[in-house]
Amino acid sequence: MSHEGIRLMSNEEQAREEAAHRPLPKIAVTPEKVRVLLTEGKGLEIDWADGHKSAWSFAWLRDACPCATCNEERNQQGRKPGQPRPRSGTLLPMYSPPPRPASAHPVGRYALQFNWQDGHSGGIYSWDYLRRSCQCAECAFAHAEAGGAPRPVAPHDRRS
Repeated sequence: MSHEGIRLMSNEEQAREEAAHRPLPKIAVTPEKVRVLLTEGKGLEIDWADGHKSAWSFAWLRDACPCATCNEERNQQGRKPGQPRPRSGTLLPMYSPPPRPASAHPVGRYALQFNWQDGHSGGIYSWDYLRRSCQCAECAFAHAEAGGAPRPVAPHDRRS
């Protein structure tokens, strides 16, 4: 609940929010290998320095664009990053091709930027943002266990 910029939170909500913003270990946000599978049209794969592997589809990445415009739109619609826009209720929806980047390039040593075929290119996907948004089953379980707060699996948490 908020009023004039004041947000009231329970202790559990506050703990989840603090956990979501806690810095991750450098090894967890350092990519060893980054593969943008443009030709195959699949998505993005990252092997992290701590041994974790992450993968995202292009559709998920486009719907999780971290730019201010996309964040504001998602917040207004009550969507989470990666959650698609609601379909229109028209009888014959127009076909739209699956999201695909025309190109991708590194941004310094901290991020990746996509130039999407729909003309959008404002989002800078930081390694931290991508790691916190890992879609693997292990991270999804940790995310659910933490009550919705993104929490990547730390190297010492892994079960081999």
